[in-house]
Amino acid sequence: MEIEEKHNPNSHERLRPRDTPKSWSELPLDLVISVFKSLSFANFQRAKSVCSSWHSASRQCVPNNQIHWLVLFPEDNNNNSCTLFNPEEENKRYRTNDLGLEFAKSFCIETYRSWLLMCSRMYNLYIVNLFTHERIDLPPVEAQHGVIKMERALDDDVFLITSHNGKEYKGIRLGSPVLWIDKKTREYVVLWELRGLCVVYSRKGDTSWNQIPETSSCCDMVYKDSKLYFLSLFGQFRIFDFSGDVPQETFQCGVIVERFRLGIQLRQLSDSWSLVATKLVVTVTGEVLKVEKLWKSRSEAWTFRVFKFYSSGFQKKHNRIYSLGDESMLLDQGITVLADDTDGFIKNSVYFSVSYAKDVHGIFLFNLETQKTEPVHKFDCSSVQFSRARWFFPSFRQS
Repeated sequence: MEIEEKHNPNSHERLRPRDTPKSWSELPLDLVISVFKSLSFANFQRAKSVCSSWHSASRQCVPNNQIHWLVLFPEDNNNNSCTLFNPEEENKRYRTNDLGLEFAKSFCIETYRSWLLMCSRMYNLYIVNLFTHERIDLPPVEAQHGVIKMERALDDDVFLITSHNGKEYKGIRLGSPVLWIDKKTREYVVLWELRGLCVVYSRKGDTSWNQIPETSSCCDMVYKDSKLYFLSLFGQFRIFDFSGDVPQETFQCGVIVERFRLGIQLRQLSDSWSLVATKLVVTVTGEVLKVEKLWKSRSEAWTFRVFKFYSSGFQKKHNRIYSLGDESMLLDQGITVLADDTDGFIKNSVYFSVSYAKDVHGIFLFNLETQKTEPVHKFDCSSVQFSRARWFFPSFRQS
């Protein structure tokens, strides 16, 4: 049933033509800002160029980015910039300004949002932001606080390491690097495993790397909400609370871990799948999952086995789960996120990367319901130089 509403032509409430915006620049500011907040990076950049008032409104919000970008690192050691590729804009590249003399001679070992954890050829570690060019230098790797000692040799890139029992090693290996940084305060935590002997960390204001006891043989670790989740190759799971001055262990239990090495499983699974990685994932609600990443070379197929073993401070029975509900898993980041129709993520899916060559990664989506794998970004990569590249998940600040 339709209802016809009649207006009094003399009513002052009647909308007059002069009340209607004559141009896009006359739209209410709060309406324009709400539009900007829903736009992707590419559409955000287009929209802010509509007029001066829209450009002004764009300064009060940031793009709603939910897509991975690709950073292409320079091949030339004299080139101190890099190229950014947004899959939404297939034919467009963004080149950063000068990121410093050392950047071209460094390699990226981890990312967090728009921040890169970089390691120079002399094993000097630093954090750099791709968009703001901010740089944070980290303590020298040989500056260790704990029972394990390290010295840098005269040739500057060789290290001598002495373990707690006096055993000596030559050479350094930075395993399982983790980076977290607060976008407002710039508080940060950087962690990595020192040659399989222990995990070390450094926070804002530290002048050395602090060793965490009994964290050898790291299989994987995740940092979220001021907590470090650690899993060893021998199945020791620990949680450390980083909210205080000194990390405190708050939980410990045993977890079944299939043994693997360098992507080749030591014990073949019965269905011919090969285990290539075991990862930790922390869900939106704080539950901890063990995720096994498996590969079948004959059919070139991927699959994942997900187990829940920790929830609300208690160890759970090692149960396999087959659905993530309304969440999506970002395997490389070690977290899940809520997924809906507007944020760009597909629920009940695993987002993961695959290396085709050194430092080159493709991003794929594995649907736990259909057991199908597909590339996240369907674009022609023939125009992109995949020699030194890495995916990252950018965040933007108000300009």
